Amino acid sequence: MTPLAHGVGSQHDLPISPFYAFAGAFAALFVSFLALGLLWSDSRFQGDRSGRPLPSAVRRLADAPATRAALRLLGLAGALFVVLHLLLGPDDPARNPAPGALYVLLWVGLIPASLLLGPVWRLLNPLRTLHRLLPARHPRPLPPRLGLWPAAAGLLAFTWLELVAPEPTSPPVLLAFLGAHTAVHLIGAARHGDRWFAHADAFEVYSTLLARLSPLGRRADGQLVLRNPFHGLDATPPTPGLVATLCVLLGSTAYDGFSDAPSWITTVQTSPLGRTPTATLGLLGAVALVAGLYCLCSGAVRLADRELPHPLTAFAHSLLPIALGYLVAHYTTLFVTEGPRTVMVALGTDNALAPAPPLTPGGLATLQVGAVVTGHVVGVVAAHDRSVRLLPPARAVAGQLPLLLLMITYTLGGIGLLIA
Repeated sequence: MTPLAHGVGSQHDLPISPFYAFAGAFAALFVSFLALGLLWSDSRFQGDRSGRPLPSAVRRLADAPATRAALRLLGLAGALFVVLHLLLGPDDPARNPAPGALYVLLWVGLIPASLLLGPVWRLLNPLRTLHRLLPARHPRPLPPRLGLWPAAAGLLAFTWLELVAPEPTSPPVLLAFLGAHTAVHLIGAARHGDRWFAHADAFEVYSTLLARLSPLGRRADGQLVLRNPFHGLDATPPTPGLVATLCVLLGSTAYDGFSDAPSWITTVQTSPLGRTPTATLGLLGAVALVAGLYCLCSGAVRLADRELPHPLTAFAHSLLPIALGYLVAHYTTLFVTEGPRTVMVALGTDNALAPAPPLTPGGLATLQVGAVVTGHVVGVVAAHDRSVRLLPPARAVAGQLPLLLLMITYTLGGIGLLIA
């Protein structure tokens, strides 16, 4: 059974000089850091207090019960479409649209949808709709320490399914995953109410985090507003498990990048542990490496100011644009080739040939490297604004040096996965 192709091209697909890529990335980060240190001495981001309200007609339409009901029905119809094709469709993923709908249209499609429209999966989530149809019960409060930890575990499980499982496109495997996913979350929601989904559903948390960088958002007073995405990023709550969730996104994307390297393929094939255990250790190792570097960075920031509260989560929001940059760089080709092919299969048309990427190899390389570098520059800006807010003026710039080193390390690693 042939798995779906992933988004990062091989070396011949990325005709860009490693020297210029690395030098340009380093220069962009370093110049940004110097400019911010010289010109940005006060915090400018206002979090969820900012934004210009959209026209009242647009707000009424977006919040209308009919609109919400239509979106819930759309999400439920999409879920039913996937399940029926897994139950009744062919085993060959080239002729069954369900794997592509899950791995491409949902997982990758949530990136542009959430960036353009906000946390769309919260409105489409079929599990929320199913929960509404169940008998109402008195919900118990969520444990304060729960945070996003269930979502981090769910994201790790999904990326394991996509990147490690022996047959990730097999209908029985996907049915088992979706069945377990549904059971866990309906039980959790029955116990804790619909707030459970905002903390535990991996896809909803994934969409909500990406939507922090959307120009559309909700102000603290509930108004639907047009805002500077930096304000939305600054409003990311320092919830327990946020760092783990972002590190899973970063680490799994990094693992996907080097899992196609000939040396890693040889390691997996010749390992005495077997393919699946070795690949699992590789995925966990990539996530642990990303998390370990961030924890070291947080410890170094704490040394700059021992009175800084919660240094681990204080700058966690700056990882979000980095994760987005990696996702855009990694999954661009997957989305523009496999996405249309999945739609063609669903419509029953000929899908023998995938559509050609709209960019030349050079243009694709520029887009991918640019996405990684832009994500890190945005992260530097977000970290600087938070630093001048939390740290004493005399130590605000020096306290960012560990974060700058972390950004440079992540950037060089990300570009290295693209071009090596």
